[in-house]
Amino acid sequence: MSELLVEKARAGSERAFEELVSPHRRELHVHCYRMLGSAEDAEDAVQETLLRAWTRVGQYAGTSTFRAWLYAVATNVCLDALRRRKRRPWPTDMFEAAEAGSLPGAPSDIPWLQPYPDSLLRQACSAEDSVLARESIQLAFLTAIQQLPPRQRAVLLLCDVLSWPAKEAATALGMTPTAVYSALRRAQATLAARTPDRADALTSSTGIDRMMLDKLVQAWESADMDALTSLLADDARLVMPPYRTWFQGPAAIATFLASPMPDDSSARAKVGSHIRLLPTAANNQPAFGLYLQSADRTHYEPFGIGVLTLDTHGIHEIAVFMLNPALFDLFDLPAAA
Repeated sequence: MSELLVEKARAGSERAFEELVSPHRRELHVHCYRMLGSAEDAEDAVQETLLRAWTRVGQYAGTSTFRAWLYAVATNVCLDALRRRKRRPWPTDMFEAAEAGSLPGAPSDIPWLQPYPDSLLRQACSAEDSVLARESIQLAFLTAIQQLPPRQRAVLLLCDVLSWPAKEAATALGMTPTAVYSALRRAQATLAARTPDRADALTSSTGIDRMMLDKLVQAWESADMDALTSLLADDARLVMPPYRTWFQGPAAIATFLASPMPDDSSARAKVGSHIRLLPTAANNQPAFGLYLQSADRTHYEPFGIGVLTLDTHGIHEIAVFMLNPALFDLFDLPAAA
């Protein structure tokens, strides 16, 4: 059936082409997100991938599956995009932890790594298990691979995440198998050096995820700082893109959360009745939408998307992606709470 569709697409049938690509659209989006670190950039890359695939479908030789050919096109689209823009870093990779009691400066214009809604992952559920493997979509993995040169990142994702043979990756990237092996070894070495010793513990069951999230929501909304800090690992971190400032350790995090929000003229508190947290999920991790009470106290306004990274010691990291209202639409969260 697919061979017939390919022939029809080659003959100019847009309907046949759509039937070929539609089952893979969402998994391509996940792949492009891994490459680019942004769901918005991934959407642009998928659109460019489909355009290139349509204009070049006559070049598909049938030596690989059509799905693999689409991945090759998408990977090269992402590599082209990465030549034009900076990588998306993480605050802890660029700056030292702030002193307790410090206030963030102005938001930076650095293109930070962004979260990815689990709702979009579920739409890609027809993909192979390796595409959606939990550890290969979590923030710890994403922040690490963003440090890799683009071609090494592509090789790692194709060979280690998608389990492609080196020869197939070499064909997709215009490299020799020897060059692919070399790039893969360097990428794996960099990843191993950047991954915490307890990286194997940076996963948990869905039940534990939800229990920890519920406890955090209850403690944060009730301004119970003792309960909140008891959930944190000793080396827990709070990062707040687009702010460069980040905090490490339960005491420093608690001090910051009990002070006014950055750039918040009404000095509304970070904890207690002035905030609401709505549970969600991102990057196969527990997450929440953070809302601040409006100045007239009639409703709660979107402020940030929080993502929790858990390990065996508790919450290892709280990442709150602030000042980006488009993320609430991406996560299908309400415009007010």
